[in-house]
Amino acid sequence: MKLRPHRSLVVRSQSVGPAGRDGASRLARTRRTRRRMRIGVLLTVVGLMRLGRAVRARWRPLLAGGVLTAGGFMLRGGAGGVIALIGVMFLLSALLLPVSPKAARVQRSKLERELAGYSTPAQRCDLEAILDQYPGNSTDELRGILAGQAMTAYDNRFPAIGRD
Repeated sequence: MKLRPHRSLVVRSQSVGPAGRDGASRLARTRRTRRRMRIGVLLTVVGLMRLGRAVRARWRPLLAGGVLTAGGFMLRGGAGGVIALIGVMFLLSALLLPVSPKAARVQRSKLERELAGYSTPAQRCDLEAILDQYPGNSTDELRGILAGQAMTAYDNRFPAIGRD
């Protein structure tokens, strides 16, 4: 068994610079810069996650609009302007889509359960009199739910008699 020769390793860091005030301030600056970069990346990731949740239902028109708009701005000709305009129209149509179809379904089923409490004809007549006081476009959904419930109640009135 041989003895290994004694080696002395010297590690030098060139990023620190010479010892003294200048080296300490440079080290503090790089630490601050790295910290700010980490915080910036973290905030960007959090923002993108929130954006992803909001865009989940609308990703197809947003993707098409983004690609067409970018392509139209890159071409910048007669056809490029038309392509960019179509892309902007896709982006605007994505804003008009409902935020979450699942949330809309849950809200509608809750509304249907609440309106099912008006089961007697007198209660339904009172509710329709209240709805008549408001414009038709703001009560369309309520009237549609009530009409569907009335049709269901009519179909289930005589279960022993066959339906035509």
